[in-house]
Amino acid sequence: MPRLLLLVLVFVTGTAMAQDPKWKKWEIEADTLMNRQDFEGAIKLYSKAIKSSKLEDKSSYSPVYKRAVCYYSIGQIDASLKDIETFMVEYPNLFQGHMLKAFIYRETDDTTNQLNSLNEAMALQPGDPGLIKWRASLYLEEGEYEKVKEDLQYVRAIQNDPEVEMYLGFAYYNLDQVDSAFISLNKAIELEPTYLPAYLYGGSFSLQESNNEMALKYLDVALKLDPENLNAQFYKGIALLELDRVEEGCSLLAKAFYAGEDDAGDYLKEKCYTLTQ
Repeated sequence: MPRLLLLVLVFVTGTAMAQDPKWKKWEIEADTLMNRQDFEGAIKLYSKAIKSSKLEDKSSYSPVYKRAVCYYSIGQIDASLKDIETFMVEYPNLFQGHMLKAFIYRETDDTTNQLNSLNEAMALQPGDPGLIKWRASLYLEEGEYEKVKEDLQYVRAIQNDPEVEMYLGFAYYNLDQVDSAFISLNKAIELEPTYLPAYLYGGSFSLQESNNEMALKYLDVALKLDPENLNAQFYKGIALLELDRVEEGCSLLAKAFYAGEDDAGDYLKEKCYTLTQ
């Protein structure tokens, strides 16, 4: 996600003012700079407008929102959050405001507040599949797998894609709905035959289900797509060991280990000690 946040704010006034207040000219000049992505220049002019207006009425808060967007765009997250919170005292039900807060909290890895802000935005504009997919990813981080399933089943009915199916598969598996998990992973592969994550999850889940032959089928394709993928090497090494193909498995685990897959070390010590002396 680029720093530039394309959220357009429209203020509607009941009657046109006979003459713009003094601060308005600085806001207009700042708008031009923001459109040119000169965010630092825009911040200076929005700050002059805010100081001049003294935020004496509701209409004077527009530069506060826009300055928050500029701060976000250059990575000054704390300043952006402070401005948007000030702005939302006057505009608590503005969709764009809640969305900006959600983006800010995503930058700070604050899943709880990110989810709260996203839910506030979606309450104002429900049904957007992109936002529902984003929310599902947050529920996934929180381990709320039933909510993940509910959200992604809705998204799937509108605009399905391999990522939706993969994460549905992950949710199903963690809900002990194993058959549904594999159906979703295979659907992801059907939608995009080169979608590597689905093969990796397929290999991992197959190993956990002690279906080592099936794990090899997924992982062989994964390694054709990305021969240096450490997860695929690691999982395939385990599958080979479980199938008593010890020399092949140990060789692959050693390759993964020396490339940086630390978890392979335990398997090497337990299963491959005599082969590595």
